[in-house]
Amino acid sequence: MSPIDHVRTIADAVLYEGYLLYPYRASSHKNQSRWQFGVLGPPAASPASFGEEPGMAMRCLLTATPSDTPAAVTIHLRFLQLQVREVRRRNEDGTDTPVDSLTVSGVSVLSWDEAVEQEIVLPSVSLAGPTDTLHHIPGSEEIEPLTDAEGAPVGRIVRRREPLAARIRTRTDLDDGFLRLTVSVDNEHAGTAADKDAAIRVSLIGSHLILQAHGADFVSLLDPPEGAEGAAGRCRQRRCWPVLAGAKGTTDTVLGAPIILYDHPEISEQSPGALFDSTEIDEILTLRVMTMTEEEKAEARATDPRAREIIDRCDQMSAADLQQLHGLLRDPHAPSPSPSLSPPMTAPLPSAAPGYADLRDAEPPAFDTGGAPWWDPAADASVRPESDAVVIGGVSVSKGSLVRVHPSRRADAQDIFFAGQVARVTAVLSDVDGGTHVALVLVDDPASDMHDWYGRYFYFAPDELEPLPVEDPRPPEQHREENPS
Repeated sequence: MSPIDHVRTIADAVLYEGYLLYPYRASSHKNQSRWQFGVLGPPAASPASFGEEPGMAMRCLLTATPSDTPAAVTIHLRFLQLQVREVRRRNEDGTDTPVDSLTVSGVSVLSWDEAVEQEIVLPSVSLAGPTDTLHHIPGSEEIEPLTDAEGAPVGRIVRRREPLAARIRTRTDLDDGFLRLTVSVDNEHAGTAADKDAAIRVSLIGSHLILQAHGADFVSLLDPPEGAEGAAGRCRQRRCWPVLAGAKGTTDTVLGAPIILYDHPEISEQSPGALFDSTEIDEILTLRVMTMTEEEKAEARATDPRAREIIDRCDQMSAADLQQLHGLLRDPHAPSPSPSLSPPMTAPLPSAAPGYADLRDAEPPAFDTGGAPWWDPAADASVRPESDAVVIGGVSVSKGSLVRVHPSRRADAQDIFFAGQVARVTAVLSDVDGGTHVALVLVDDPASDMHDWYGRYFYFAPDELEPLPVEDPRPPEQHREENPS
Protein backbone atom coordinates (compact mmCIF):
# COMPACT_ATOMS: atom_id res chain seq x y z
CA MET A 1 0.00 0.00 0.00
CA SER A 2 1.41 3.38 -1.02
CA PRO A 3 1.70 6.15 1.62
CA ILE A 4 -1.15 8.14 0.06
CA ASP A 5 -3.38 5.05 -0.03
CA HIS A 6 -2.59 4.48 3.64
CA VAL A 7 -3.80 7.99 4.41
CA ARG A 8 -6.90 7.42 2.28
CA THR A 9 -7.98 4.57 4.56
CA ILE A 10 -8.11 7.07 7.41
CA ALA A 11 -9.73 9.72 5.23
CA ASP A 12 -12.42 7.28 4.09
CA ALA A 13 -13.49 6.81 7.70
CA VAL A 14 -14.00 10.59 7.83
CA LEU A 15 -15.62 10.69 4.38
CA TYR A 16 -18.30 8.12 5.24
CA GLU A 17 -18.88 8.96 8.90
CA GLY A 18 -22.64 9.38 9.21
CA TYR A 19 -23.30 8.09 5.68
CA LEU A 20 -25.43 5.32 7.24
CA LEU A 21 -26.30 4.69 10.86
CA TYR A 22 -27.39 1.52 12.58
CA PRO A 23 -29.81 -0.19 11.87
CA TYR A 24 -28.83 0.79 8.29
CA ARG A 25 -32.42 0.84 7.04
CA ALA A 26 -33.91 3.62 4.92
CA SER A 27 -37.03 3.62 7.11
CA SER A 28 -35.02 4.20 10.30
CA HIS A 29 -35.58 7.63 11.82
CA LYS A 30 -31.81 7.97 12.37
CA ASN A 31 -31.23 7.74 8.62
CA GLN A 32 -33.61 10.55 7.76
CA SER A 33 -30.94 13.10 8.68
CA ARG A 34 -27.49 12.24 7.33
CA TRP A 35 -24.24 13.89 6.21
CA GLN A 36 -23.27 15.30 9.60
CA PHE A 37 -19.63 16.30 8.98
CA GLY A 38 -17.77 18.37 6.42
CA VAL A 39 -20.80 19.59 4.48
CA LEU A 40 -20.13 22.68 2.33
CA GLY A 41 -23.56 23.98 1.37
CA PRO A 42 -24.61 26.16 -1.57
CA PRO A 43 -23.92 29.86 -0.98
CA ALA A 44 -27.36 30.94 -2.30
CA ALA A 45 -29.42 28.56 -0.17
CA SER A 46 -32.59 30.01 1.30
CA PRO A 47 -32.99 30.16 5.12
CA ALA A 48 -35.69 27.49 4.87
CA SER A 49 -33.18 25.03 3.41
CA PHE A 50 -30.99 24.97 6.55
CA GLY A 51 -28.00 24.85 4.21
CA GLU A 52 -24.54 24.51 5.74
CA GLU A 53 -21.88 27.22 5.50
CA PRO A 54 -20.30 27.06 2.00
CA GLY A 55 -16.62 27.22 2.97
CA MET A 56 -13.84 25.78 5.10
CA ALA A 57 -10.18 26.70 5.54
CA MET A 58 -7.15 25.32 7.31
CA ARG A 59 -3.69 26.59 8.11
CA CYS A 60 -0.59 24.48 8.53
CA LEU A 61 3.13 25.08 9.03
CA LEU A 62 6.02 23.85 6.91
CA THR A 63 9.80 24.03 7.04
CA ALA A 64 11.74 24.04 3.79
CA THR A 65 14.20 21.16 3.40
CA PRO A 66 17.60 21.46 1.64
CA SER A 67 16.70 20.64 -1.93
CA ASP A 68 17.12 21.88 -5.47
CA THR A 69 13.35 21.53 -5.89
CA PRO A 70 11.26 24.55 -4.85
CA ALA A 71 8.87 23.84 -1.98
CA ALA A 72 5.43 22.77 -3.19
CA VAL A 73 2.41 20.74 -2.10
CA THR A 74 0.05 18.38 -3.86
CA ILE A 75 -3.54 19.02 -2.74
CA HIS A 76 -6.25 16.38 -2.75
CA LEU A 77 -9.78 17.64 -2.13
CA ARG A 78 -12.10 14.69 -1.49
CA PHE A 79 -15.86 14.73 -0.90
CA LEU A 80 -19.10 12.92 -1.67
CA GLN A 81 -21.53 14.06 -4.36
CA LEU A 82 -25.10 13.12 -3.57
CA GLN A 83 -26.83 10.84 -6.05
CA VAL A 84 -30.61 10.52 -5.91
CA ARG A 85 -31.76 6.98 -6.56
CA GLU A 86 -35.41 7.18 -7.64
CA VAL A 87 -37.38 3.96 -8.18
CA ARG A 88 -40.17 4.25 -10.76
CA ARG A 89 -42.92 1.66 -11.24
CA ARG A 90 -44.07 0.91 -14.79
CA ASN A 91 -47.79 1.51 -15.38
CA GLU A 92 -50.05 -0.42 -17.75
CA ASP A 93 -50.04 2.45 -20.27
CA GLY A 94 -46.23 2.38 -20.46
CA THR A 95 -45.63 5.43 -18.27
CA ASP A 96 -43.92 5.18 -14.90
CA THR A 97 -44.57 6.59 -11.43
CA PRO A 98 -42.05 7.38 -8.65
CA VAL A 99 -42.46 5.07 -5.64
CA ASP A 100 -40.65 4.60 -2.32
CA SER A 101 -40.20 0.87 -2.96
CA LEU A 102 -40.86 -1.76 -5.56
CA THR A 103 -40.71 -5.54 -5.19
CA VAL A 104 -39.10 -7.23 -8.18
CA SER A 105 -39.18 -11.03 -8.17
CA GLY A 106 -39.38 -11.06 -4.39
CA VAL A 107 -36.57 -8.54 -3.87
CA SER A 108 -37.21 -5.02 -2.58
CA VAL A 109 -35.80 -2.06 -4.50
CA LEU A 110 -35.88 1.23 -2.57
CA SER A 111 -35.63 4.90 -3.42
CA TRP A 112 -32.66 6.37 -1.55
CA ASP A 113 -29.95 9.03 -1.60
CA GLU A 114 -26.63 7.43 -2.53
CA ALA A 115 -23.27 9.14 -2.89
CA VAL A 116 -20.40 9.11 -5.36
CA GLU A 117 -16.80 9.75 -4.29
CA GLN A 118 -15.11 12.73 -5.93
CA GLU A 119 -11.48 13.81 -5.76
CA ILE A 120 -9.83 16.92 -7.16
CA VAL A 121 -6.03 16.77 -7.34
CA LEU A 122 -3.80 19.84 -7.69
CA PRO A 123 -0.25 18.55 -8.26
CA SER A 124 2.81 20.47 -7.09
CA VAL A 125 1.15 23.73 -6.06
CA SER A 126 3.92 26.28 -5.57
CA LEU A 127 4.38 27.86 -2.17
CA ALA A 128 5.95 30.95 -3.75
CA GLY A 129 2.64 32.77 -4.18
CA PRO A 130 -1.15 32.56 -3.96
CA THR A 131 -3.24 30.32 -6.21
CA ASP A 132 -6.95 30.34 -7.07
CA THR A 133 -8.64 27.62 -9.14
CA LEU A 134 -12.28 26.83 -9.87
CA HIS A 135 -13.29 23.23 -10.53
CA HIS A 136 -16.54 21.96 -12.04
CA ILE A 137 -17.98 18.55 -11.18
CA PRO A 138 -20.54 17.54 -13.81
CA GLY A 139 -24.01 16.27 -13.07
CA SER A 140 -25.48 13.20 -14.69
CA GLU A 141 -28.56 11.03 -15.14
CA GLU A 142 -28.36 7.26 -15.46
CA ILE A 143 -31.25 4.86 -16.06
CA GLU A 144 -31.27 1.19 -15.00
CA PRO A 145 -34.21 -0.90 -16.28
CA LEU A 146 -35.93 -3.31 -13.87
CA THR A 147 -37.31 -6.60 -15.20
CA ASP A 148 -38.98 -9.54 -13.50
CA ALA A 149 -37.86 -13.18 -13.62
CA GLU A 150 -39.44 -13.59 -17.05
CA GLY A 151 -37.67 -10.52 -18.44
CA ALA A 152 -40.78 -8.34 -18.56
CA PRO A 153 -40.15 -4.63 -17.71
CA VAL A 154 -41.64 -3.64 -14.34
CA GLY A 155 -39.97 -0.29 -13.79
CA ARG A 156 -36.65 1.48 -13.72
CA ILE A 157 -34.14 3.15 -11.42
CA VAL A 158 -33.19 6.73 -12.25
CA ARG A 159 -29.97 8.04 -10.68
CA ARG A 160 -29.36 11.80 -10.81
CA ARG A 161 -26.46 13.98 -9.71
CA GLU A 162 -26.52 17.78 -9.74
CA PRO A 163 -23.48 19.69 -11.10
CA LEU A 164 -21.16 21.16 -8.48
CA ALA A 165 -18.48 23.86 -8.41
CA ALA A 166 -15.60 24.07 -5.94
CA ARG A 167 -13.00 26.83 -5.61
CA ILE A 168 -9.63 26.06 -4.01
CA ARG A 169 -7.38 28.91 -2.89
CA THR A 170 -3.91 28.80 -1.34
CA ARG A 171 -1.78 31.48 0.29
CA THR A 172 1.65 31.25 1.90
CA ASP A 173 2.99 33.62 4.58
CA LEU A 174 6.23 33.68 6.54
CA ASP A 175 5.89 33.33 10.30
CA ASP A 176 8.94 33.11 12.61
CA GLY A 177 10.94 31.33 9.95
CA PHE A 178 8.16 28.90 9.06
CA LEU A 179 5.91 28.81 6.02
CA ARG A 180 2.24 29.17 7.01
CA LEU A 181 0.09 27.66 4.26
CA THR A 182 -3.61 28.51 4.12
CA VAL A 183 -5.86 26.29 2.00
CA SER A 184 -9.50 27.27 1.62
CA VAL A 185 -12.33 25.47 -0.16
CA ASP A 186 -15.64 27.06 -1.13
CA ASN A 187 -18.78 25.66 -2.71
CA GLU A 188 -19.58 28.03 -5.59
CA HIS A 189 -22.76 26.45 -6.90
CA ALA A 190 -24.55 29.23 -8.75
CA GLY A 191 -28.16 28.16 -8.28
CA THR A 192 -30.50 28.61 -5.34
CA ALA A 193 -31.79 25.92 -2.99
CA ALA A 194 -35.32 26.34 -1.69
CA ASP A 195 -35.44 23.44 0.77
CA LYS A 196 -33.23 21.04 2.72
CA ASP A 197 -33.25 18.32 0.04
CA ALA A 198 -32.30 20.77 -2.68
CA ALA A 199 -29.45 22.17 -0.57
CA ILE A 200 -27.83 18.82 0.23
CA ARG A 201 -27.99 17.76 -3.42
CA VAL A 202 -25.67 20.61 -4.41
CA SER A 203 -23.40 20.35 -1.35
CA LEU A 204 -19.88 18.97 -1.02
CA ILE A 205 -20.35 16.22 1.60
CA GLY A 206 -17.68 14.91 3.96
CA SER A 207 -15.19 17.41 2.55
CA HIS A 208 -11.57 16.98 3.63
CA LEU A 209 -8.06 17.68 2.37
CA ILE A 210 -4.91 15.60 2.00
CA LEU A 211 -1.71 17.59 1.46
CA GLN A 212 1.63 16.09 0.40
CA ALA A 213 4.75 18.23 0.77
CA HIS A 214 7.61 18.33 -1.76
CA GLY A 215 10.89 19.90 -0.71
CA ALA A 216 9.39 20.73 2.71
CA ASP A 217 8.19 19.10 5.93
CA PHE A 218 5.00 19.76 7.83
CA VAL A 219 5.14 20.79 11.49
CA SER A 220 2.79 19.26 14.03
CA LEU A 221 0.33 21.85 15.34
CA LEU A 222 -0.67 19.56 18.21
CA ASP A 223 2.94 18.91 19.24
CA PRO A 224 4.95 21.83 17.82
CA PRO A 225 8.72 21.54 18.24
CA GLU A 226 10.62 24.08 20.26
CA GLY A 227 10.52 27.45 18.54
CA ALA A 228 7.34 26.71 16.60
CA GLU A 229 4.84 27.17 19.43
CA GLY A 230 4.06 30.78 18.57
CA ALA A 231 3.60 30.19 14.85
CA ALA A 232 1.50 27.10 15.56
CA GLY A 233 -0.72 29.11 17.90
CA ARG A 234 -1.37 31.63 15.13
CA CYS A 235 -2.73 28.96 12.77
CA ARG A 236 -6.48 29.51 12.86
CA GLN A 237 -8.76 26.78 11.52
CA ARG A 238 -12.26 27.07 10.07
CA ARG A 239 -14.23 23.84 9.97
CA CYS A 240 -11.10 21.88 8.99
CA TRP A 241 -8.32 20.71 11.34
CA PRO A 242 -4.92 19.52 10.03
CA VAL A 243 -2.96 16.66 11.61
CA LEU A 244 0.14 14.79 10.51
CA ALA A 245 -0.83 11.63 8.63
CA GLY A 246 0.87 8.51 7.37
CA ALA A 247 3.38 6.29 9.15
CA LYS A 248 4.41 7.51 12.60
CA GLY A 249 7.42 9.78 12.45
CA THR A 250 6.76 10.99 8.89
CA THR A 251 6.13 14.67 8.23
CA ASP A 252 5.39 14.86 4.51
CA THR A 253 1.60 14.44 4.66
CA VAL A 254 -1.23 16.28 6.40
CA LEU A 255 -4.89 15.30 6.66
CA GLY A 256 -7.30 18.21 7.06
CA ALA A 257 -10.51 16.74 8.49
CA PRO A 258 -13.85 18.21 9.55
CA ILE A 259 -13.39 16.51 12.93
CA ILE A 260 -10.47 16.93 15.33
CA LEU A 261 -8.06 13.98 15.16
CA TYR A 262 -4.64 13.29 16.64
CA ASP A 263 -1.37 13.14 14.71
CA HIS A 264 -0.84 9.96 12.66
CA PRO A 265 -4.34 8.52 13.23
CA GLU A 266 -4.79 4.82 12.51
CA ILE A 267 -7.60 2.41 11.74
CA SER A 268 -7.75 -0.26 14.44
CA GLU A 269 -6.16 -3.47 13.22
CA GLN A 270 -9.00 -5.42 14.87
CA SER A 271 -11.71 -3.68 12.83
CA PRO A 272 -12.79 -5.90 9.90
CA GLY A 273 -14.47 -3.07 7.98
CA ALA A 274 -16.29 0.25 8.06
CA LEU A 275 -19.52 0.63 10.03
CA PHE A 276 -20.02 4.37 9.29
CA ASP A 277 -20.97 5.02 12.93
CA SER A 278 -17.77 5.78 14.80
CA THR A 279 -19.60 6.86 17.94
CA GLU A 280 -20.24 3.15 18.49
CA ILE A 281 -17.86 0.33 19.43
CA ASP A 282 -17.37 -2.18 16.62
CA GLU A 283 -18.12 -5.17 18.82
CA ILE A 284 -21.37 -3.74 20.16
CA LEU A 285 -22.50 -2.59 16.73
CA THR A 286 -21.71 -5.98 15.18
CA LEU A 287 -23.68 -7.79 17.88
CA ARG A 288 -26.61 -5.44 17.29
CA VAL A 289 -26.56 -6.21 13.57
CA MET A 290 -26.65 -9.92 14.40
CA THR A 291 -29.83 -9.43 16.45
CA MET A 292 -31.71 -7.85 13.53
CA THR A 293 -34.58 -9.89 12.07
CA GLU A 294 -34.32 -11.31 8.57
CA GLU A 295 -36.89 -8.72 7.41
CA GLU A 296 -34.80 -5.89 8.86
CA LYS A 297 -31.64 -7.26 7.25
CA ALA A 298 -33.42 -7.54 3.90
CA GLU A 299 -34.44 -3.87 4.09
CA ALA A 300 -30.90 -2.83 5.03
CA ARG A 301 -29.48 -4.78 2.07
CA ALA A 302 -31.97 -3.06 -0.22
CA THR A 303 -31.16 0.37 1.20
CA ASP A 304 -27.57 0.68 0.01
CA PRO A 305 -24.78 -1.55 -1.36
CA ARG A 306 -22.56 -0.48 1.54
CA ALA A 307 -25.25 -1.50 4.03
CA ARG A 308 -25.42 -4.86 2.26
CA GLU A 309 -21.67 -5.28 2.79
CA ILE A 310 -22.04 -4.59 6.51
CA ILE A 311 -24.94 -7.04 6.97
CA ASP A 312 -23.21 -9.78 4.98
CA ARG A 313 -19.91 -9.28 6.81
CA CYS A 314 -21.57 -9.48 10.23
CA ASP A 315 -23.58 -12.56 9.24
CA GLN A 316 -20.43 -14.35 8.10
CA MET A 317 -18.33 -13.58 11.18
CA SER A 318 -17.05 -16.56 13.12
CA ALA A 319 -16.67 -16.83 16.88
CA ALA A 320 -12.95 -16.17 16.43
CA ASP A 321 -13.73 -12.99 14.46
CA LEU A 322 -15.97 -11.77 17.27
CA GLN A 323 -13.28 -12.55 19.84
CA GLN A 324 -10.89 -10.42 17.82
CA LEU A 325 -13.31 -7.48 18.15
CA HIS A 326 -13.32 -7.91 21.93
CA GLY A 327 -9.84 -6.42 22.07
CA LEU A 328 -6.39 -7.63 23.00
CA LEU A 329 -4.71 -8.05 26.36
CA ARG A 330 -1.19 -6.75 25.99
CA ASP A 331 1.53 -6.97 28.61
CA PRO A 332 2.50 -3.34 29.30
CA HIS A 333 5.78 -4.50 30.83
CA ALA A 334 6.89 -6.48 27.79
CA PRO A 335 10.21 -5.40 26.24
CA SER A 336 9.96 -2.41 23.92
CA PRO A 337 10.53 -2.92 20.19
CA SER A 338 14.06 -2.48 18.97
CA PRO A 339 14.84 1.19 18.23
CA SER A 340 16.10 0.11 14.82
CA LEU A 341 12.53 -0.86 13.90
CA SER A 342 11.13 2.52 14.78
CA PRO A 343 10.81 5.21 12.08
CA PRO A 344 13.17 8.13 12.54
CA MET A 345 11.74 11.26 14.06
CA THR A 346 12.19 14.28 11.81
CA ALA A 347 11.26 16.83 14.44
CA PRO A 348 12.19 16.99 18.14
CA LEU A 349 9.53 16.31 20.74
CA PRO A 350 8.30 19.36 22.65
CA SER A 351 10.20 20.00 25.84
CA ALA A 352 8.65 20.13 29.27
CA ALA A 353 7.73 23.43 30.87
CA PRO A 354 10.75 25.48 31.97
CA GLY A 355 12.05 24.39 35.34
CA TYR A 356 10.31 20.99 35.28
CA ALA A 357 11.65 17.58 34.41
CA ASP A 358 10.50 15.84 31.23
CA LEU A 359 8.82 12.68 32.54
CA ARG A 360 7.93 11.15 29.20
CA ASP A 361 11.02 8.95 28.99
CA ALA A 362 11.37 8.43 32.73
CA GLU A 363 11.29 4.91 34.15
CA PRO A 364 7.74 4.14 35.31
CA PRO A 365 7.26 3.98 39.08
CA ALA A 366 7.53 0.47 40.50
CA PHE A 367 4.76 -0.70 42.82
CA ASP A 368 4.95 -3.76 45.00
CA THR A 369 2.29 -6.13 43.67
CA GLY A 370 2.93 -8.81 46.25
CA GLY A 371 3.73 -11.31 43.53
CA ALA A 372 0.34 -10.86 41.82
CA PRO A 373 0.26 -10.51 38.00
CA TRP A 374 -0.05 -6.92 36.79
CA TRP A 375 -3.61 -7.56 35.56
CA ASP A 376 -4.84 -9.00 38.87
CA PRO A 377 -6.84 -6.52 41.04
CA ALA A 378 -4.68 -7.66 43.96
CA ALA A 379 -1.77 -5.89 42.28
CA ASP A 380 -3.41 -2.60 43.28
CA ALA A 381 -3.18 -3.35 46.96
CA SER A 382 -0.24 -1.00 47.50
CA VAL A 383 -1.73 1.80 45.40
CA ARG A 384 -3.67 4.46 47.32
CA PRO A 385 -4.77 7.28 44.98
CA GLU A 386 -6.07 9.41 47.84
CA SER A 387 -2.70 9.48 49.59
CA ASP A 388 -0.17 8.76 46.81
CA ALA A 389 1.92 11.71 45.64
CA VAL A 390 4.02 12.68 42.65
CA VAL A 391 7.00 15.07 42.69
CA ILE A 392 6.72 17.95 40.23
CA GLY A 393 9.57 20.44 40.05
CA GLY A 394 10.81 19.30 43.45
CA VAL A 395 7.38 19.76 45.07
CA SER A 396 5.33 16.83 46.35
CA VAL A 397 1.81 16.99 44.90
CA SER A 398 -1.02 14.92 46.35
CA LYS A 399 -4.72 15.16 47.21
CA GLY A 400 -5.58 18.74 48.22
CA SER A 401 -2.59 20.36 46.47
CA LEU A 402 -3.20 23.39 44.28
CA VAL A 403 -1.74 23.44 40.76
CA ARG A 404 -1.92 25.60 37.66
CA VAL A 405 -2.84 23.74 34.46
CA HIS A 406 -0.67 23.99 31.33
CA PRO A 407 -2.16 21.58 28.76
CA SER A 408 0.46 20.35 26.30
CA ARG A 409 0.86 17.54 23.76
CA ARG A 410 -2.04 15.45 25.07
CA ALA A 411 -4.47 18.34 25.09
CA ASP A 412 -7.81 18.07 23.36
CA ALA A 413 -10.22 20.92 22.63
CA GLN A 414 -11.67 20.89 26.16
CA ASP A 415 -8.26 20.80 27.83
CA ILE A 416 -7.26 24.01 26.04
CA PHE A 417 -10.02 25.87 27.89
CA PHE A 418 -8.27 25.00 31.15
CA ALA A 419 -4.95 26.65 30.21
CA GLY A 420 -3.73 28.82 33.09
CA GLN A 421 -6.57 27.77 35.41
CA VAL A 422 -6.00 26.89 39.06
CA ALA A 423 -7.09 23.42 40.09
CA ARG A 424 -7.27 21.27 43.21
CA VAL A 425 -5.79 17.77 43.09
CA THR A 426 -8.20 15.00 44.11
CA ALA A 427 -6.01 11.95 43.51
CA VAL A 428 -2.74 10.69 42.01
CA LEU A 429 -3.16 7.51 39.99
CA SER A 430 -0.97 5.12 38.04
CA ASP A 431 -2.02 2.93 35.12
CA VAL A 432 -0.79 -0.52 34.16
CA ASP A 433 1.57 1.05 31.60
CA GLY A 434 3.42 2.81 34.41
CA GLY A 435 2.02 6.24 33.57
CA THR A 436 1.05 8.75 36.25
CA HIS A 437 -2.19 10.71 36.04
CA VAL A 438 -3.27 13.55 38.31
CA ALA A 439 -7.03 13.89 38.87
CA LEU A 440 -8.23 17.39 39.59
CA VAL A 441 -11.14 19.82 39.62
CA LEU A 442 -10.98 23.51 38.74
CA VAL A 443 -11.14 25.78 41.75
CA ASP A 444 -13.49 28.16 39.93
CA ASP A 445 -15.77 25.42 38.61
CA PRO A 446 -19.25 25.99 40.12
CA ALA A 447 -19.88 22.26 39.80
CA SER A 448 -16.68 21.15 41.55
CA ASP A 449 -18.62 19.69 44.48
CA MET A 450 -20.64 17.60 42.04
CA HIS A 451 -17.44 16.23 40.52
CA ASP A 452 -16.43 15.10 44.00
CA TRP A 453 -19.88 13.62 44.59
CA TYR A 454 -19.89 11.29 41.57
CA GLY A 455 -16.11 10.89 41.30
CA ARG A 456 -15.60 12.26 37.80
CA TYR A 457 -12.50 14.41 37.38
CA PHE A 458 -10.19 15.88 34.76
CA TYR A 459 -6.87 14.10 34.29
CA PHE A 460 -3.51 15.61 33.39
CA ALA A 461 0.08 14.39 33.28
CA PRO A 462 2.52 15.71 35.90
CA ASP A 463 4.49 17.72 33.33
CA GLU A 464 1.31 19.66 32.48
CA LEU A 465 0.95 20.98 36.03
CA GLU A 466 2.67 23.74 38.01
CA PRO A 467 2.59 23.35 41.82
CA LEU A 468 1.23 26.36 43.72
CA PRO A 469 1.26 27.39 47.38
CA VAL A 470 -1.48 25.97 49.55
CA GLU A 471 -2.89 29.47 49.96
CA ASP A 472 -5.23 30.54 47.15
CA PRO A 473 -2.81 32.09 44.60
CA ARG A 474 -5.41 34.07 42.67
CA PRO A 475 -5.59 37.84 42.94
CA PRO A 476 -8.64 39.00 44.93
CA GLU A 477 -10.44 40.23 41.80
CA GLN A 478 -10.35 36.69 40.36
CA HIS A 479 -12.27 35.12 43.25
CA ARG A 480 -15.67 33.91 42.22
CA GLU A 481 -18.38 35.51 44.33
CA GLU A 482 -21.75 33.89 44.89
CA ASN A 483 -24.77 35.87 43.82
CA PRO A 484 -26.47 36.99 47.08
CA SER A 485 -29.85 36.66 45.42
